[in-house]
Amino acid sequence: MFRSLWVLIVLVFAAEAAAYDRVVLLAPAAGDLFQRLGQAHKVVGVTRSNEDFPDALRLGSHIKPNLELIKSLDPDLIVVASERFFSAEMARLVGADVFWYQPVTLDGVLTELARLGTALDCRRRANAVAAELQQLRQQIKPVSARPRVVYEVTEMPLTVAGKGNIAADIVAAAGGQLVTPSSRKLVKFSIEGVLMSQPDYYLYQQGPMNPSPTPPLRRSHYRHLNATALKVDQLRFSRANGHSFSVALDLNQVFLHQGDNL
Repeated sequence: MFRSLWVLIVLVFAAEAAAYDRVVLLAPAAGDLFQRLGQAHKVVGVTRSNEDFPDALRLGSHIKPNLELIKSLDPDLIVVASERFFSAEMARLVGADVFWYQPVTLDGVLTELARLGTALDCRRRANAVAAELQQLRQQIKPVSARPRVVYEVTEMPLTVAGKGNIAADIVAAAGGQLVTPSSRKLVKFSIEGVLMSQPDYYLYQQGPMNPSPTPPLRRSHYRHLNATALKVDQLRFSRANGHSFSVALDLNQVFLHQGDNL
């Protein structure tokens, strides 16, 4: 029921092609696209995860946004990533339209970019940004042997990226293959499972979800792990936006040159 209502909301505002002026950003990943589109000035409220909007009011986390603060901003558009944390009923109480943002592929980012261009009345700029991102992807070169990649989200408990994670498409675009037991976004995995998968690369993120990870090859249980370990920036790798294209290009260069820097 809720899903159908969200789809209806999206279709209605897309058909009207309204130009929104007061935006509350509850999907941190979408912030990059607002910057690239030159629309950052329209963002009046953000979660504490978006540090690149200094003039916007902080509204708590994307998991638990402050509804009263959101209402006080009188937004005409709210960008959300999950109906789990911001329901259709909450949107009705605020009285704003909703933009659903949750791409999990590079193509999905381009689709959302075009939709934002329509919603914010900057289609020409959106087309230009899309062309820039496509140029980055076109620079990716074929890899002769696809490396197997494990992407660690958290060290303890051991959680890896699943096929529903943007990391999976970044790895695939770069010429690799993500090793994962599930199609979910985040997957609990075992150390034995990692060792049995025999990955060529072990990517481990550092950021809010994994603040101080131990380098994998220094962990006693990974002493037999025959893989290149690479530390990556969580916010660049885990957020599906324009950065995903440059990250895929950088990872492609690592695969091509069998490097250990990213």
